[in-house]
Amino acid sequence: MANKLSIISFSGDFDKLTAVFTLATGAAAVGYEVNLFFTFWGLDAIKKKQGRSFVGGTALTKLFGFFMGGLKAAPVSRLNFWGASASIFRSLMRRNNVATPEELLEAAKALSVNFYACEMAMHILGLTKEDFIPEVKDVLGVASFLKIADGGQTLFI
Repeated sequence: MANKLSIISFSGDFDKLTAVFTLATGAAAVGYEVNLFFTFWGLDAIKKKQGRSFVGGTALTKLFGFFMGGLKAAPVSRLNFWGASASIFRSLMRRNNVATPEELLEAAKALSVNFYACEMAMHILGLTKEDFIPEVKDVLGVASFLKIADGGQTLFI
């Protein structure tokens, strides 16, 4: 197996995105080729507009975009305490010198991790490539991503 790690990021949850970016940056730091494929709620982590904004093509998709809110508004998957848990985790991370998801995203960019967005999920959510950070290398379907991932380890988070 090649030194290649491909991660499918399906979740928009704080803790799961932290795992995605921790694994990606760790692997990239030791020389792995790293490919991240963001689909459905995972797409929220790589949106250009962070915070609550009406992003999408129709009224319904704009409403989804508003409620998701981007990486900075990502909820914790368990014991979210009405949104307070992510702030508590960020505070604990800073106190223990652990990178936050936002810092890990910046590190992934610096380490040349490959970012891909799921074409199907983008169509459903009314998003375009312009809605995402410039580091998104391409918009792909599943078959194209699987070709890129071939020969390495693939994880689904």
